[in-house]
Amino acid sequence: MSMVFGVPLAVLSGQLMIGIINGAFYALLSLGLAVIFGLLKIINFAHGAMYMLGALVTVVLFDLLSVNYWVALFVAPVLVGAFGLLIEYFLLRRIAGQDHIYSLLLTFGAALIIQGVLTNIYGVSGLRYSMPDMFKGGINLGFMFLPYYRAWVIVVALLVCFGTWFIIEKTKLGSYLRAGTEDSQLMQGFGINAPLLVSLTYGFGVMLAAFAGVLAAPIYSITPVMGSNILIVVFAVVVIGGMGSIGGAIITGILMGVIEGLTKTFYPPASSAVIFLVMVVVLMIRPTGLFGKEA
Repeated sequence: MSMVFGVPLAVLSGQLMIGIINGAFYALLSLGLAVIFGLLKIINFAHGAMYMLGALVTVVLFDLLSVNYWVALFVAPVLVGAFGLLIEYFLLRRIAGQDHIYSLLLTFGAALIIQGVLTNIYGVSGLRYSMPDMFKGGINLGFMFLPYYRAWVIVVALLVCFGTWFIIEKTKLGSYLRAGTEDSQLMQGFGINAPLLVSLTYGFGVMLAAFAGVLAAPIYSITPVMGSNILIVVFAVVVIGGMGSIGGAIITGILMGVIEGLTKTFYPPASSAVIFLVMVVVLMIRPTGLFGKEA
């Protein structure tokens, strides 16, 4: 049996795969947070709840309307994104321009309300969503077994992440988004509806979280608290990458997933704390994060 630093290759490969899977989710969720904070300066503590809603809506659509996975992959993020638009219009718009702490407290309160209501309806035992038939099984790579669905999650998460980065950083639409959120009065002078731009940006960030929730539905137990369990880790990832850095959120999300997976292999007791340890070290050396811009 092949060994790497005293660990069987199959075990190391399996943990690395789990780390990359987690990293894909961290990247997607961190990207949504980075988009919302980087463009709107909103600290969105309801992001975990949006992730949970994406998974829960997928189950509800299947149970009530027999909506299959492929339809839910597009419909669930749109529905949750529309809900995010309502939150932005009726709540966040009222505190626009205020200190960041107000958006944090408001979205945190909204997340607690959403979580509490859904816990009363569905409980905390967890719902299950069946694996799509075409993704059942996997491929034997010799040194490890790779499930088809996990390979799909990695590929589609990376495509969405880098597609989002390209649109925001390299296209004219992205330049409008950045300009409209930095100087709304100037953009309105050019005939661009800045408030609508803000709403759509927030809705898109929420859609990214819901999309991650749909991808998670066949893998994880779906509960109303699943979002709060991952949110703190995702915030740590965003801080490490640099608050508001789109590319930093993607790269750091995947990197932290891999580091977490390796830690589970070589020193499991530290696996739940390693990301926060990295965050502390990064903040001591570079307070703006690895990819953040100096003020």
